[in-house]
Amino acid sequence: MGWVTGIMVYFLCWWTVLFAILPFGIQPDADGAHQTGGWRGAPRQPLIVSKVIWTTVVATVVWLGIYLLVTSDWLSFRHGWLAMTPK
Repeated sequence: MGWVTGIMVYFLCWWTVLFAILPFGIQPDADGAHQTGGWRGAPRQPLIVSKVIWTTVVATVVWLGIYLLVTSDWLSFRHGWLAMTPK
């Protein structure tokens, strides 16, 4: 995996993990207070900074797993049991 591909895969992992982590710890404001913009579904404390930190940690672990899988010979389309047969 080249460095450009690695950065793009990390970017995609990061965004996917972000949307997976965003709902954790959310307590919607049932009253629709003025502090939350008046929306009843808006969270009281979104905790965005901690979610970005957790997203970065989890995305790094996921990216390392993908990197190890791509660079290993265990899952290869060039040789091994997934390789195409020569014509």
